[in-house]
Amino acid sequence: MNADRNLWRDSAKEAFEADVFTGETDVDLCILGGGFTGCSAALSAAKAGATVLLLEAETVGHGGSGRNVGLVNAGLWLPPQSVCDALGQAQGNRLNAALAAAPGQVFDLIQTHDIACEPVRAGTLHCAHSAHGFKDLRNRFEQQKALGAPVSLLDADQARQRTGSDKVHGALHDARAGTIQPLAYARGLARAAVQHGARIHEHSPVIAMARHGTGWIVNTSQGSVKASKILVATNAYHQPIKGADVPSTTPVHYFQLATAPLGHNVAAQVLPGGEGCWDTGTVMTSFRKDQAGRVILGAMGNPDALGLHEGWARRALNRLFPQVGDAPFEHFWSGRISMTSDHIPKVMRLGDAGYAVFGYSGRGIGPGTVIGAATAQALLTGEEAHLPLDAVDGYAEAFTGAKGQFYELAARLVHAGAARLG
Repeated sequence: MNADRNLWRDSAKEAFEADVFTGETDVDLCILGGGFTGCSAALSAAKAGATVLLLEAETVGHGGSGRNVGLVNAGLWLPPQSVCDALGQAQGNRLNAALAAAPGQVFDLIQTHDIACEPVRAGTLHCAHSAHGFKDLRNRFEQQKALGAPVSLLDADQARQRTGSDKVHGALHDARAGTIQPLAYARGLARAAVQHGARIHEHSPVIAMARHGTGWIVNTSQGSVKASKILVATNAYHQPIKGADVPSTTPVHYFQLATAPLGHNVAAQVLPGGEGCWDTGTVMTSFRKDQAGRVILGAMGNPDALGLHEGWARRALNRLFPQVGDAPFEHFWSGRISMTSDHIPKVMRLGDAGYAVFGYSGRGIGPGTVIGAATAQALLTGEEAHLPLDAVDGYAEAFTGAKGQFYELAARLVHAGAARLG
């Protein structure tokens, strides 16, 4: 099977194309990167009346935003108290509150701008892959309930009824969350930004950037931009740029496979409520359906080991949903995750006139939408109170390559053995 047959590219109902950037221009805000963060920032800044130019090295949604699972989660991968332990109670509460509201912001944007991205707000199910995993879910449930979140802890029987699988040991349902077609969402944000006056250019990689007076000069191979402010939103797909000191983070690969569309009777037995799911394993597994009735199974792992991961996926699908039978996998694609050591995203200052945003650690849709809009407002107003977490002047991690190899080794060991959730 082709290791880069991306379902989201094949099924997206939102189309977006933009010309290569050429010539010279002056703008209030120049954005590097056309994913969730960059497109959300462009839309927010354009709505505020700023002149905005977004430069994307490939195409909008080419990176992690167009390779995402499509789960619109409330919060980070970490439970709320762990966020507070890492950031301090006040800052942690601020970030938790902002990201708890993130699904609402995402689905409001979808409705406001009529984005055709298969939105389903039926919640998500964080599924226990073992009895120990259910203990973790109980802890998360208690923390979320203390914050007033609309969450429910399901026992094994309830979770099996909701998922259609007898291999789950319980689940945490979050009613705030949902699923989308992620590439279509990114394209829809870009379309909306252009409709509000932003300029977006694809196939326009930045080759150099430098301070110029109180602003910036940004150069591509065919053009030059003078910008008062800059936002680098390239995340796990950052390419070397002269003058852009963006730190490295741990690279984690995540692959997905999608079956052919199932017949109605079979599809109705798998996640009948339409929730998106992921499990409690350290080497995480995700599963969901799309609008056409395909089952989409994902996990950590580099697509270089295609045969190993595809074999695991077939075993995992048969164990999770034996009713699906031998439905063929028609799509296989993968993306990179930018993982920080504390699993918390970073907003790093680039002097006093820019930010670099990175490190979503597998939670890009809600945080990218919220932080993208917030950084745009902070840059335009000069007020960092708009940010959901404190900006930092620098960031560095050691041994990021070795950590990435560790995650890959763990994924290969798991996928060489028994399927998860059983």
